Amino acid sequence: MPDDETGAAAVADVADHVIHQTGNADVDWDQFDSQAYFAHNYGSLRKDDAEIISIMADFFAANLSDSTIGHAIDVGSGTNLYPALTMLPYASRVTLYERAHTNRDWLRHSLERPQSTWLQFWDQIASDRPGYQRITRPLELLADRAEVTRGNVFDLKANRYHMGTMFFVAESITTRDDEFRRATRLFVDSLVPNSPFAAAFMLDSSGYVVAGRHFPACMVSENDVRGALEPVARRVEIRMVDSNDLRDGYGGMMVATGRKK
Repeated sequence: MPDDETGAAAVADVADHVIHQTGNADVDWDQFDSQAYFAHNYGSLRKDDAEIISIMADFFAANLSDSTIGHAIDVGSGTNLYPALTMLPYASRVTLYERAHTNRDWLRHSLERPQSTWLQFWDQIASDRPGYQRITRPLELLADRAEVTRGNVFDLKANRYHMGTMFFVAESITTRDDEFRRATRLFVDSLVPNSPFAAAFMLDSSGYVVAGRHFPACMVSENDVRGALEPVARRVEIRMVDSNDLRDGYGGMMVATGRKK
């Protein structure tokens, strides 16, 4: 009898956990305050972003020729232009793939009238990298090549793009481990085979607040990221980035680079 009670209690605990998980579809993403998020995260170049930029720009420069390779995608762009900027020397087209209409509006406005802070980010991107230094007007070139597209990461189609980035998306749209893994794999699978990618993740994130509204996150480790990428990616490298003062409730950042299988 005690064993039965213990087993029933354990099942109830699991059921309660599942019930209280927040899936991506449970969130009204159109309530996302884009300007507040931009001001807090990208109003100036932070040390952690500078390190992330160096990792990804060095990776792309080492793995790609100086000529453009085709169509790039940045999945879940939000209010962050620097992933797209790092792909600029290599992409004739850049899709900014974003679900929230507030973020899409922000992106369109920022492409037309970019905030001056992005020049700080570009200086970090182009530093000591000839392929980037040849671009003299990066924000104008991005506006010319970029297209803001409405899209959900779970609707991505396979084998469409020649390089890609996804920054703080898969772990920051759900508390469900299965959705984190699925989002990560769908991002990589949207690339054609052998395409390079860079993806960033928050370490052990417990969720985040934007303009007083709480948004979900999935607590992931380096092993979780590696496990999510293993079925679809090769030559994966994961770098840890020290960060502890952006907000409460996370343990740092991770950058994964590699190629689609």
